[in-house]
Amino acid sequence: MAAGATAGASVETALYPIDTIKTRLQAARGGVAINWSGLYKGLAGNIAGVIPASAIFMGVYEPVKRGVTEAGGSPLAAQFCAATLAGTAASLVRVPTEVVKQRMQMGEFATATGAVRAILAKEGLRRGLYAGYGSFLLRDLPFDAIEFIAYEQAKIAYKTVVQGRELNPAEHSAIGAVAGVATAVLTTPLDVIKTRLMTQGAVRKYAGIIDCCRTVVKEEGARALMKGVGPRVTWIGIGGSVFFTCLEASKKVFLPLAGAA
Repeated sequence: MAAGATAGASVETALYPIDTIKTRLQAARGGVAINWSGLYKGLAGNIAGVIPASAIFMGVYEPVKRGVTEAGGSPLAAQFCAATLAGTAASLVRVPTEVVKQRMQMGEFATATGAVRAILAKEGLRRGLYAGYGSFLLRDLPFDAIEFIAYEQAKIAYKTVVQGRELNPAEHSAIGAVAGVATAVLTTPLDVIKTRLMTQGAVRKYAGIIDCCRTVVKEEGARALMKGVGPRVTWIGIGGSVFFTCLEASKKVFLPLAGAA
């Protein structure tokens, strides 16, 4: 859990401006001009949510993966089950964090605490802080499964090439980047839908996932579902590199401490 929290916080801090640009591109309708200022808006509040969410994710992922493997499941099945269950558990923290972050990235609120109070007062818990929850799961569960399976399988394959030796940070970084890029491209349409639902606020332009998809395609064309793919691929490619490198390095630091405790 400590390794997951460290890796998650590192990625968000380093790459937050790229994520802000991606959010603004995806949320913009038609020919709306993009605001390029305030690219770090919402970072502190986001980090406060990312740390526990990343800790929960890895705290569920590793035990479930080990449990499925010990029960006779294949490595692929273990990774899929672990990523799906971990993503579902972490979503309880990740969704409100994402809603507040994206509304701040759009310049709607100045502080995270102010955003939480205003959203709860005007929109409530379910329609406000958990807006787009279904679309978040629709995006994040496949995202988590694809990225972690791609990383784990690539790591296994690469280890056979290097005859089972321990991989160095540069190798973890390269494998993480490849896994991130592949996942980012495949899940961008789901991310656009999630962003639109989370940033629509009290004015309910979209009734749900299917209505949002239909409306975006009807009004802006199918290409709109790939909005922000450039910044997203850049962000998640670099993010995958940083996350998995930090994760593997943090494990080496924290696991001996956990064993000693």
